[in-house]
Amino acid sequence: MYQQPLQPVAGSLALSAACAALPLLTLFLLLGVVRARAWVAAFGALAVAVVLAWALWRMPLAQTLLAAGQGATFALFPLVWTFGTAIWIYRMTVHTGHFDTLRRGFARISDDRRVQAMVIAFCFGSLLEALAGQGTPVAVTTVMLLALGFTPVRAATVALVANTVPAAFGPLGLPITTLAGVTGLPATELGMMAGRQVPVVAVVVPLVLLVVVDGRRGVRELWRPALACGAAFALAQFATANFLTAALADIAAAFAGAGVLLLVTRRARRPVPVPA
Repeated sequence: MYQQPLQPVAGSLALSAACAALPLLTLFLLLGVVRARAWVAAFGALAVAVVLAWALWRMPLAQTLLAAGQGATFALFPLVWTFGTAIWIYRMTVHTGHFDTLRRGFARISDDRRVQAMVIAFCFGSLLEALAGQGTPVAVTTVMLLALGFTPVRAATVALVANTVPAAFGPLGLPITTLAGVTGLPATELGMMAGRQVPVVAVVVPLVLLVVVDGRRGVRELWRPALACGAAFALAQFATANFLTAALADIAAAFAGAGVLLLVTRRARRPVPVPA
């Protein structure tokens, strides 16, 4: 059975790590410098990864190609399938004229788009992550943010930043159980440890979302509701992961964060334009 060497490049961990980063660097260069199409950049990064695995890490060629094929298949199904479906839903709502209906429905949450972004991307996205995962929360909440008038880049950025914390527990604690299966450590203890670390980051994520949506003004005007949302989210995540089960951590946190945020911001605010 093939065992991955940790220091294949000149016996140096630093050089080995630098070489391992080459596929990611290739992706960034092709996308940002060469301006290649996304699928071209992706295949270029995959090719570099295959060569490195075979030449430097001495992975058998058959296993290297099999691993590359499995990774590509997983990227297509369900990830690309999920995002493709979300784009199709977005275009369908625009074509049928229901986009304005979505916009009015979301506006009932709050007149302030910054609050809407926290509720939809952070709280509702966490619920989607807990129930579905696999890129679903990012794809769905991005479409919802587009309906609110966010630009595509800003909507995707908000959705991705908001998904950083919920992804640690994934769909019904799948990352925890997977880690337990790989390491042989008890899933309960791993979930409890994650429940003590991830909530620390969760407290500040709504504040980061305010920065992304409205810069310093957003933080200055809404730091109290954002901090309350993050604190409620974090406390629910901590309590659920440590005293119940990690599988329900994101679900409990989503409801707690949304409930506290809506309670704090129950008074209507003036709509705030989202910068392009």
